Amino acid sequence: MPRRDDLQKILVIGSGPIVIGQAAEFDYSGAQACKVLLEEGYEVVLVNSNPATIMTDPEFATATYVEPLLPGPLTQIIEQERPDALLPTLGGQTALNLAKTLSEDGTLERYGVELIGANYDAINRAEDRELFDATMQAAGLRTARNTIATSLEEARSAIADFGLPLIVRPAFTLGGRGGGIARTEEEFERIVAGGLAASPIGQVLIDESVLGWGEFELEVMRDAADNVVIVCSIENIDPMGVHTGDSVTVAPQQTLTDRQFQKLRDQAIAVIRAVGVETGGSNVQFAVNPATDEIVVIEMNPRVSRSSALASKATGFPIAKIAARLAVGYLLDEIDNDITLRTPASFEPAIDYVVVKCPRFAFEKFPGVDARLSTHMKSVGEVMAIGRTFGQAFAKALRSRELDEQPKFDGDLLERLRTPSADRFDVLLEAFRRGASVDEAHASTSIDPWYLRQLRELALDPEAPFAGRDRTYKAVDTCAAEFEAETPYYYSAWERSGAVTEVVRGDKPSVMILGSGPNRIGQGIEFDYCCVHAAMTVRESGRDAVMVNCNPETVSTDYDTSDRLYFEPLTLEDVLGIVEQERPEGVIVQFGGQTPLRLAAGLEAAGVPLLGTSVDAIDLAEDRSRFSALLGEIGCSAPPYATAHSDAEALEVAPGVGFPLLVRPSYVLGGRSMEIVYSVDGLADYLRRVQPPAGEAIFLDRFLENATEVDVDAICDGTDVWVGGIMQHVEEAGIHSGDSACVLPPHSLDAGTLEEIRRHTRDIALALGVVGLMNVQFAVVGDRVFVIEANPRASRTVPFVSKATGVPLAKVACRVMLGERLADMHLPDRPGGDHVAVKEAVLPFDRFTGSDALLGPEMRSTGEVMGVAADFPAAFAKAQAAAGAHLPQSGTVFLTVTDADKLTVVGVAAQLHDLGFEIVATRGTAQAIARMGIPVQRLNKLGEGSPHVVDWIERGDVDLVINTPTGTDARADGYEIRGAAIARGIPCITTLSGGMAAARAIAAARVGSPPVHSLQEMHRTGREPVGS
Repeated sequence: MPRRDDLQKILVIGSGPIVIGQAAEFDYSGAQACKVLLEEGYEVVLVNSNPATIMTDPEFATATYVEPLLPGPLTQIIEQERPDALLPTLGGQTALNLAKTLSEDGTLERYGVELIGANYDAINRAEDRELFDATMQAAGLRTARNTIATSLEEARSAIADFGLPLIVRPAFTLGGRGGGIARTEEEFERIVAGGLAASPIGQVLIDESVLGWGEFELEVMRDAADNVVIVCSIENIDPMGVHTGDSVTVAPQQTLTDRQFQKLRDQAIAVIRAVGVETGGSNVQFAVNPATDEIVVIEMNPRVSRSSALASKATGFPIAKIAARLAVGYLLDEIDNDITLRTPASFEPAIDYVVVKCPRFAFEKFPGVDARLSTHMKSVGEVMAIGRTFGQAFAKALRSRELDEQPKFDGDLLERLRTPSADRFDVLLEAFRRGASVDEAHASTSIDPWYLRQLRELALDPEAPFAGRDRTYKAVDTCAAEFEAETPYYYSAWERSGAVTEVVRGDKPSVMILGSGPNRIGQGIEFDYCCVHAAMTVRESGRDAVMVNCNPETVSTDYDTSDRLYFEPLTLEDVLGIVEQERPEGVIVQFGGQTPLRLAAGLEAAGVPLLGTSVDAIDLAEDRSRFSALLGEIGCSAPPYATAHSDAEALEVAPGVGFPLLVRPSYVLGGRSMEIVYSVDGLADYLRRVQPPAGEAIFLDRFLENATEVDVDAICDGTDVWVGGIMQHVEEAGIHSGDSACVLPPHSLDAGTLEEIRRHTRDIALALGVVGLMNVQFAVVGDRVFVIEANPRASRTVPFVSKATGVPLAKVACRVMLGERLADMHLPDRPGGDHVAVKEAVLPFDRFTGSDALLGPEMRSTGEVMGVAADFPAAFAKAQAAAGAHLPQSGTVFLTVTDADKLTVVGVAAQLHDLGFEIVATRGTAQAIARMGIPVQRLNKLGEGSPHVVDWIERGDVDLVINTPTGTDARADGYEIRGAAIARGIPCITTLSGGMAAARAIAAARVGSPPVHSLQEMHRTGREPVGS
């Protein structure tokens, strides 16, 4: 069939911020699709709220809108752009839900917009649990016995019908959010209540238990002529009961017989046909009873999914690209395979290697939470490894994880294995080392004995998959070497002596870019963005770009981002192996966060040329003593500090620095183990809990309370310095910069302070000898500017600044690292226009029962969003809406603040009262507010008896919570208040400056919805006003 010429403009919806259950895989998928549609000659209108993505770069669409993914802004964009079609299958659950809403409210029909890829009925049949169940039954396929419930009363009948345990699955949610396994009646009531609240349609499916069955996934594609291909099979090593995003998975599946696998193939094809996905990809999940061969269909995603990205990287088959072409009329046999350039997409991929995906968790960031794994996804990232055998791939995956904390092996290991946990496979390997048998391990885990035998061999002899073999590099070719691969995408393999390496390279010099590894809190998609921009720039310079990374979610590991891609662990040994193969002109370590920086000294010692800032300069910035001396030499002020190398020394020097103290270990990312302590006793408690490694430096800095924090991103070429963006934090200093909202340009700093910040930035960059990017953090107290720290590398704000100003900082920095001069680039002195951009963090507290929503110096956010408008209040309101903090327009606000905030809280209370809100507060806060003549109702603290504030929150009588604790006491009331607010989905703000900004945003929203503008329009207009 020919390409559809009746369509000219196509709207693509992204997935929004990185959250647990919906991460960077949709940036990869969306970027692929946008490239394809532009190549086909369509105008592409992209909407996404996430500035850290490659897909929101202006070059990937005709018009790019960084706006909240909500029906209101989408309707404004549709009215403004008048697209012919909407492609909703590349933006995860967010895009599907939005497409459904826009169809139901009549927006699509009103503006003549056609749904392509998956129509409304197909979306409903796949996502509505009741309709899906009926569709499967009609197709003759078995689902788990279940009942649908829209209330707790309806749900209770499932216990009598099926018994416990039961699986609860909310409709239209992502990553199993709100669901779980109920083993007791108390758990059942709690999980059902949470699932009903999480589901946009207030519906849960309650399944009979298939715990312990094998879990399998098939990636399926279908075209308009009903041709269907199975792209990849994926087997979860963990049996049913652990969300597939939290499970270690293997492709292709290893344990099914051919007969069993053919049954799954037939059923997967029947599912996609029955649901009615006419063009594109779908993921179908099955449970298989290993004892009886019984097959149950679990669910189907009528869209590109997390597993689709994994399947694409595992096979080299670009699912999102092909799905986009299918959506505009092509058939599978009309689409060329990019890897071979000889076979069509109707050829099913065949692979002659094994792929292992391993999740990455961040429970260490959330002490006290329930760390058990269930059907509710909790991992924050993943790694992928490729090997000739399962043992090779599994071992490579384990060493790719970059764990912040090593597993502990206390207690009865076999008993521990009965409850799935983040360290399950480490514990399993240790149990084998201690003599556990395969049968004992199977009884504790229900993992297939084939895998257990493989893992036992690996535990007893970790070198077994590699011993006596030579390292070679093999190509991923989609066809098990039947055709030669034209797109260079490689993995290391250990084979018999004499095996041939398949790397093909030309005569051009190469530059190697080290990626950032698995997404985690503190090191996310922002660094992948920088690595991709580096690859683009290296290629534009006439050199070959060589990418090394192990993250299957990202654009950097798309086979056409670089000239050669090595899907490998980011360890010194693995990277040196690639260096030996490539002999690069230089290696870039600045863009991938802390991961490649940790390798820099080892690479330099091995004689590997590093591009950009030297290793010594990086160490100079990190070494507190050396850096403070440098600041003194160039006339910059810094807070008092001390460095200790033992607990005793820290306790001895702390009083001389003065309290409060900001304490942290050396070389951390994302504020890991960073805390504010207010006394010697508090410091002793910190040291007891964190247990810094013996001999490692412990940094103690005076914490500047009530300071305004400022972030600066700059580029230096060794001679000149260009300041790309100055961002003012909304929250006071003490909240990690990754968790604080920030505004560009600064909204309350005077011109003199800004000029001083620019001067200090230039002086620091030149003194350090920076070549490339640098981020500096300042604290402003009154009219004094203090330097907090400088990082001569890419920062997580680089994508935000680039989108806000229209200058791609990472590309400019890479050009400098390749030898160009800033003076020759004609960069603007003051980048940006007259618009205001606000970056807001997205926090995962609703995923972690028992976590405290209190913000501090240790980063806890998983992603970010951006709001753009003509003024700060409107931009902040957009950012809050995009982050999912739905600020109320009326109702009741609860205030409880620390003594230091009681004078300032009056201003917030007055503004909220003037906006018509009822004010309620605990006694001390209420007295401060009442003294200024503002009506306020006093509520009891928890210890003062019911009805207290938590009762009010749980009844739904509070619409906004502002709670500012301080100090290091147990904060029991604050913890309970914030926990209750999170459980009810009530916005909870823990800084007074954030409360004031929220009040201003609510006032701005009363004026009406601000206009929407594309990035292309904003960057084109330059300094002309936007949004007036």
